[in-house]
Amino acid sequence: MKKLQVHIRDHFGHNKERITDEDIGKVPYLNLVIKETFRLHPVVPLLLPRETMAHIKVQGYDIPPKRRILINAWAIARDPKLWTNPEEFIPERFIDSPVDYRGQHFELLPFGSGRRMCPGMAMGIATVELGLLNLLYFFDWKLPDGMTQRDIDVEEGGTLTIVKKVPLKLVPVRVH
Repeated sequence: MKKLQVHIRDHFGHNKERITDEDIGKVPYLNLVIKETFRLHPVVPLLLPRETMAHIKVQGYDIPPKRRILINAWAIARDPKLWTNPEEFIPERFIDSPVDYRGQHFELLPFGSGRRMCPGMAMGIATVELGLLNLLYFFDWKLPDGMTQRDIDVEEGGTLTIVKKVPLKLVPVRVH
């Protein structure tokens, strides 16, 4: 978070009154952080079921027609065959990488792919980008009194969607 804040504040300076959607593309490290967040924490772990139209063979398995297939996007995004140190948060892994979350690269599918891709993807991405950019530019974040970093529980839960088991509590401190 601090690294991204420094990147944002160095780019915009400390006197910007307003961050707009036109500012999003001006901080490339923001996009790297969002990609890595979507990789490690997809909103839905399993994509919408797909149905085979004909007999297919996948990695030696025969799959007859009319069978439903679930794609585990969470497991793909943490597969050590696809990612170096898959459990670590490393936004820099996307520097000079063509991999994106818009459904064309099957190792990163937080919104699915093809005709059944999430219809709200564009709105969701715009909301995350602009919201995060504003929150990190205008505020520093600290833990509530008496809480330390060791007290933060990062465990996830949920079934259809992934959520934090224990909500993250932070105190915003206005800096601009």
